[in-house]
Amino acid sequence: MSTALILVLVIVSIAAVIWLTSRLRINAFIALFLISFLLAAAVIPVQKVVSTLKDGFGSTMASIGFLIIFGAMIGVILDKTGATLSIADFILSKTGRKKSAAALGITGYITGLPIFCDSGFIVLSGLARSFSRQSGLALPFMTTVLATSLYSVHCLIPPHPGATAAAGIIGADIGHLVILGSLFAIPGALSAFFWSKMIARRGNYRSDETSEGTERIRREDLPPVFLSLMPVAVPLLLITGRSVLTVSEGISGSLAARILGVIGDPVIALFTGVIIALFLVKDKSISSFNNLFSDAMIKAGPILIVTAAGGTFGMVIKATGMGEAAGTFLSTTGLGLMVPFVLAALLKTAQGSSTVAIITAASFVEPMLSSLGLGSEAGRLLAMLSMGAGSMVFSHANDSFFWVVSSFGGVETAANLKVFSSSTAVMGMVVFTVTWISSFFML
Repeated sequence: MSTALILVLVIVSIAAVIWLTSRLRINAFIALFLISFLLAAAVIPVQKVVSTLKDGFGSTMASIGFLIIFGAMIGVILDKTGATLSIADFILSKTGRKKSAAALGITGYITGLPIFCDSGFIVLSGLARSFSRQSGLALPFMTTVLATSLYSVHCLIPPHPGATAAAGIIGADIGHLVILGSLFAIPGALSAFFWSKMIARRGNYRSDETSEGTERIRREDLPPVFLSLMPVAVPLLLITGRSVLTVSEGISGSLAARILGVIGDPVIALFTGVIIALFLVKDKSISSFNNLFSDAMIKAGPILIVTAAGGTFGMVIKATGMGEAAGTFLSTTGLGLMVPFVLAALLKTAQGSSTVAIITAASFVEPMLSSLGLGSEAGRLLAMLSMGAGSMVFSHANDSFFWVVSSFGGVETAANLKVFSSSTAVMGMVVFTVTWISSFFML
């Protein structure tokens, strides 16, 4: 089969996934598996079709399975025990009501490190409305500040499924990705903050006018803020410490590095976070713990399945050999980091899921990394950050998170499109710009 025909089939397959999931609203797993099978059957030797599908599903699950499960457990425990609200209340007490928007952004950024953006927004949406009411700031602005601060880290760093799976596909170091992604998310969140503030002013939107009701936070019932932060802080410190020690000259073979090589592994670090989070639970019975674990499993299950299916689709695309062919062509264009960014942005905008966008883009980009000048460890990290930036551009009506922000935030669809959706486009471009500038010093 000619390269041109294979390219057409790959493009048609990507378009089919987008059409099935966004237009026909077919379950993402079914759509991804069906198209993966049809593409494999059309391009790959028949004896390798099933094995390729299994390899894609299994390798993705192996790289992210534990991380998603343990991350979901931490998120559920922080949610059920009120720990996220404790963190938010503490930050607000330090910033004051007049700076409630900044306090909300900081809260979203911190709690978004281990918690998926949709869960974090659902948990903290009451705060956004309460802060809007008390400060008089426009509700679309406050909800966007919270949503984009959560979204910034969700698209860039593990244990979030897209970043984790993509890092496994292209071989990027997870510890280094956590460090750089956390830093690069800051200018992205800040740009969304100022952009949404400007757009909200132009739109003359109102603050939240609902009654206080049950949204009042009872501080005496919340866990201590220090203990609330520990399930988030300890895993990140362990992962960071492992990365720093294992790459430092003269320390890589030390006892500390060997110990951190185990406990600083993302899987063990997140499991440590789960154990620490259990101290937040007041009812320390087996049945209480099991209920929390069950809730986490229910939440993690669909994410695992869809993410692994995205890995299957990516593996099939990789097996077609189009990645190498595209790399040969694109290497002559001098686009470099623009390629992973644009691919992820197109996929995100078209089909809605940041996770599917970054995983598919990673599978497409991985074979062409060397041709793009991104084959080094630093190049892979920058490629990851470029794809993460692209997976932010932009959240609109085909993205489930858009509707979470609109419905739980109490914002009309039109206002959400103008303020939130435009902010995701701005933050994605800002993160990519920072990544591109960094490449001059890292490559």
